[in-house]
Amino acid sequence: MAYALPAASVGYLGLLVGIYLFKFSTDVLLIAPGVMGTVFLLARVWDAVSDPLAGYLSDRTRTRLGRRRPWLLGAALPMVLVAAMPWTPPAGLQGAMLVAWVTVGLLLFETAATAFHVPHAALGAELSMDHHERSRVFASRHLATGAGFILVTAALGWMTHADDKRLAGLVLSMGGGLLSSLLILLAVRRLRERAEHVGRGGERPFRAVGDVWRNPHARLLLGVFLIESLGAATLGILGAYLTQYVFGDESLFPLLLVGYFGASLLVVPAVLPISRRLGKKRTWAAGMLVTALGFLLLFFGSPERIWIVFLAAVGAGIGGGIGNMMGPSVQADVIDWDEYTTGERKEGTYFAVWNFTRKCAGGLMGWLTGMTLQWVGFSPNQEQTEATLFAIRGLAGLFPAAAYGIGALLFFRFRLDEAEHRRIRAELETRAGGRG
Repeated sequence: MAYALPAASVGYLGLLVGIYLFKFSTDVLLIAPGVMGTVFLLARVWDAVSDPLAGYLSDRTRTRLGRRRPWLLGAALPMVLVAAMPWTPPAGLQGAMLVAWVTVGLLLFETAATAFHVPHAALGAELSMDHHERSRVFASRHLATGAGFILVTAALGWMTHADDKRLAGLVLSMGGGLLSSLLILLAVRRLRERAEHVGRGGERPFRAVGDVWRNPHARLLLGVFLIESLGAATLGILGAYLTQYVFGDESLFPLLLVGYFGASLLVVPAVLPISRRLGKKRTWAAGMLVTALGFLLLFFGSPERIWIVFLAAVGAGIGGGIGNMMGPSVQADVIDWDEYTTGERKEGTYFAVWNFTRKCAGGLMGWLTGMTLQWVGFSPNQEQTEATLFAIRGLAGLFPAAAYGIGALLFFRFRLDEAEHRRIRAELETRAGGRG
């Protein structure tokens, strides 16, 4: 619980930014969608530097608190200070200064989030070395993150009906930042780290990142993650546009999120025994296919067939929940393969590269969405043309359906199964006994 709980509040803040800041900026701050797409892309360029650096440095950190907890501690205070900045530009700011304020605020928040997420994910991979126990660890984190996502749906319910959306953004972001700081401090106090992993990170940063690419299992996962994340990012960016402009009622958006995240949480008890029987690979691949079907249904939703939209949200949520549990668990096994070949423990570097891949997909989709909306003539707070409506439906439904389908087909090539992982773990335990 100490490990999982901070993921609830930090996940809440990240989702609030990921699914509503774009629309808040275009419809409330009146920043052009193409400009906001570029801002989101710029944030991902910054991640190209900050994510791998945070991963490498946390692998190399030596303190009495361990390798990961000092980073969590360092993220606690900034989380309070910067969470609200993108939502609260001074009322008099306009034009380039307004864009600069939102850009700097987003970059500062993403930096604080990176200082938490990368070491936190790496620590999760180190809490257990067991093949299936890791799935339980990341299932607990997924449950906590899902609870934070449910809070976001309530927050958006207020935000979409608030007369003063700037004030609503301030209250919601500041509250999330304060709660995040408190839960991170609790985790730092309660958690312990493996002393035998200290001092075993990569010696050189570029070499450490290169080892991720040289790992054939990790290389395949990077492709799967990129394709899958491209699909997932569209719902966050376009969900509010879809409900307001295509389905005619923005207040449906929080309800769709309840369906999505509720399904992703309710599926947890069933996924763990299924993964023990079928294996992580088949379970995760099946989840991707279910998600693809859910997004495909979303494309065919309409104001007259809202039930299809909710069914689509539930289907996508079931598949997304499976991926949120199985993905990190598979990643942890791949990191063991790296130790088997290099003798180093580079959880931070590995999760940083994967985290960066996910963010790159989000930034790319933000840029593509902004440019597409501007190209088809999107105009905020007005009735849209048929071309604009089709673009929103296609980007929110057809594109992610294709992405998840391709990701599932690619993942069937993955070869690191339970038997191979047990062989690797046995060899690593033997080596550890020899060092002792």
